[in-house]
Amino acid sequence: MSKAEECRGSCLCGAVSLTVNISDHQVGVCHCSICRRWGGGPFFAVEAGRQVQIEGEENITTYASSDWAKRGFCRHCGTHLFYRLNDEDAYVLPVGLIDNGQPWDLALEIFTDEKPDFYDFSNATRQMTGREVFEAGNGKSS
Repeated sequence: MSKAEECRGSCLCGAVSLTVNISDHQVGVCHCSICRRWGGGPFFAVEAGRQVQIEGEENITTYASSDWAKRGFCRHCGTHLFYRLNDEDAYVLPVGLIDNGQPWDLALEIFTDEKPDFYDFSNATRQMTGREVFEAGNGKSS
């Protein structure tokens, strides 16, 4: 792991801003149908941990997208802000939300069995089906 770096991001309208220290610059991609419906394509995710500072929290609406997770978005502009498991305090952020030009590394693709055929990535990544994700105990990551 590299040294933690302060990263900032905000929604389109500026009503919500986030500050987080990220040391692991690995990006995971979720191809599940829920993530694709949420953002119109695969979810490019960065694990942000528990220490996320949020300004404008009153402008966030959450939606329970499954029995195990919720997603947060700006109630004014609709920007996707985070994904959180119900039984954990950790945040997963869309990598595009973060302003800093990080040296991101595409490291993992999950729910590859749900990925549509019309796109592929050229990066060499670890790939897991939905079943493999659930068996590994990470099934609540999408």
